[in-house]
Amino acid sequence: MEKQTRPGKLYIVATPIGNPKDITLRALDVLKRVDAVICEEFRHGSRLLHKLDIENELVPLNEHNEVEEAQNIMMRLAKGETMAIISDAGTPVFADPGRHLLELLYQMKIPVSPVPGPASLMSALSLCDFSIERFIFAGFPPRKSGQREGFLSKFRNETVPVILMDTPYRMNKLLDEVQNVFGKNQDILLACDLTQRTEAIFRGPVSEILPKVSGQKREFILILNLNKGRRHH
Repeated sequence: MEKQTRPGKLYIVATPIGNPKDITLRALDVLKRVDAVICEEFRHGSRLLHKLDIENELVPLNEHNEVEEAQNIMMRLAKGETMAIISDAGTPVFADPGRHLLELLYQMKIPVSPVPGPASLMSALSLCDFSIERFIFAGFPPRKSGQREGFLSKFRNETVPVILMDTPYRMNKLLDEVQNVFGKNQDILLACDLTQRTEAIFRGPVSEILPKVSGQKREFILILNLNKGRRHH
């Protein structure tokens, strides 16, 4: 009787969001010893491994090929290989490809293990001087201009912080919309280019912060302080 192969494992590996020194010792170890590294784009994945002085096979997995490629990856893992998945920056799957792959692996009872590390969300939350015991991660607003303020309006009556993200070129647009929906005195924390040389943290009313970042395109996380009684004037 043929001996059954034990399945391998997929490691979900967090990588730096800006500063390359934020890579963890465990992440380095995993990326070196797995059979292949799954990345969003070959170019980004190749650059990261080169910086870390690691040579390994790269398997691109993104929104264009995830359905087909996830099957191939699942088959390799089922045969006993180990693989790591990374995103372009930060913690994979959170707002990046990989969800369909995880769904398949859970169905097939193939082990999945996180290798925690840098995450822009947790980094931004650690900067808050207001209560974050509970918060709402609202994520990315709709792309269509006509739907964005309606999306934000849903959070107007919240009493806990609301976290928003968007692409760098929409940062000013989002701040304008927040001012329109929540008012010019809305207390915010805007964390830009976290861990990079250009890192900047802005704290206070949205109307005071908007002029300071006017025309800038930056990676950012925006936190609205909706805690009652904690408005800054």
